[in-house]
Amino acid sequence: MIQKLRIAAANRQQASIQMGEFAQDEYVAVSESTSTRANHSSKVSVLPLVFLIFYEVSGGPFGVEDTVQAAGPLLALLGFLFFPLIWSVPEALITAEMGTMFPENGGYVVWVSSALGPYWGFQQGWMKWLSGVIDNALYPVLFLDYLKSAVPALGGGLPRVAATWGLTIVLTYLNYRGMVIVGWVAVCLGIFSLLPFVVMGFLSIPDLEPSRWVVANLNDVNWNLYLNTLFWNLNYWDSISTLAGEVDNPKKTLPRALFYAVILVVLGYFFPLLIGTGAVPLNRDLWSDGYFSDVAMIIGGAWLRWWLQAAAAMSNMGMFVAEMSSDSFQLLGMAERGMLPEFFTKRSRHGTPLVGILFSASGVIILSWMSFQEIVAAENFLYCFGMILEFIAFILLRIRHPNASRPYKVAGGTVGAILLCIPPTILIGVVLFFSSLKVMFVSLIAMAIGLVLQPCLKYVEKKRWMKFSHSSDLPDFGNLEVNRSLVY
Repeated sequence: MIQKLRIAAANRQQASIQMGEFAQDEYVAVSESTSTRANHSSKVSVLPLVFLIFYEVSGGPFGVEDTVQAAGPLLALLGFLFFPLIWSVPEALITAEMGTMFPENGGYVVWVSSALGPYWGFQQGWMKWLSGVIDNALYPVLFLDYLKSAVPALGGGLPRVAATWGLTIVLTYLNYRGMVIVGWVAVCLGIFSLLPFVVMGFLSIPDLEPSRWVVANLNDVNWNLYLNTLFWNLNYWDSISTLAGEVDNPKKTLPRALFYAVILVVLGYFFPLLIGTGAVPLNRDLWSDGYFSDVAMIIGGAWLRWWLQAAAAMSNMGMFVAEMSSDSFQLLGMAERGMLPEFFTKRSRHGTPLVGILFSASGVIILSWMSFQEIVAAENFLYCFGMILEFIAFILLRIRHPNASRPYKVAGGTVGAILLCIPPTILIGVVLFFSSLKVMFVSLIAMAIGLVLQPCLKYVEKKRWMKFSHSSDLPDFGNLEVNRSLVY
């Protein structure tokens, strides 16, 4: 009888390993199993991963100009110094721990599912995918906004629509070709996008006046625009977790890449703002999207302005391909865990999620009509609720499974985990408080669709109208403890 129990327990443990569960406190991801990724051996290394994170979060200082218009130079500079400590660093630390704990495609969907169950995991996936697609709809628009000064026809009408569609198709094709190509494209675009600001910094030295940096008027601050712009420019650190299955040795590579990316992002925002506000006389009304090209014209002339406009256009391309990679691999990861129909697991011959890419590209095209501020506010609202679920999952997994394998672990134990989540949670409350009623109404409708969509998909699965894959169930810590008690 004891021998039978041992054999049964061993069989269940082996099945758990195949499905991506914890065995002997060591998580074996779906992405690491020999049966799943045998034909897709090309993995992303540290340097491309750093620039993929850079483009998931930032892409350069293009779009930060509104902070100066909203609050003046001093608050803009302080915002990009202290906001990362309150928001970016905690989010990056949580991503490093959870991403190495669950090194597979699906990322935060798997985290929330493990802590709160598959229903809330699906809601997390729906809100994050929708906010990502909304965010991605912005980049073709910004790309054309930087080019329309040179090509006025791109300002509106049929030429703009055709250019938006054409650009989306070309960038979607880059994602189709594979993650390694996307990663090195991100490296090249990142260097090209940041170089003009280095040159502008050297040229601006004779014109810098430090007194301009401390200008502030607390009675004239647009807090809604200020906070939303900061939040939009410094979030999405967790997006890289949905690509963990495509990363070379993610348990070591992911934390290192996140560390380097935090430094790159903060410096990439702070120093261009330092240059622009210190070298040019202040006119807050002029500081809006695209104003850095005017700053370049004042400091270096037409050649520097053209270079910076080209860099801005390339940066938007980089953000597009990075965001689409994250969104499409998230859908693939959800399908691998039975949350979406099995056809979402289909990969191209380059190893990329074919159906996920097509769905994400379609969403971008549909949403490309929205304005810049509407896009930013709507995605921030959805993103906030997704982050709340992540914080809850992070703390619950620390409490319920303190001994589970965590190749990278945030110091401080359970108390430290709770304290780490308090400042960003307060910030989320502030951002939501300043949301407009229109944005709140539209976002709540989008969330309600997700609440209904998951039961509908389960009904479809029950009726067998579509095929769902169940080859990689969520980790079952309770069964593992039973298995151990039977064997030992």
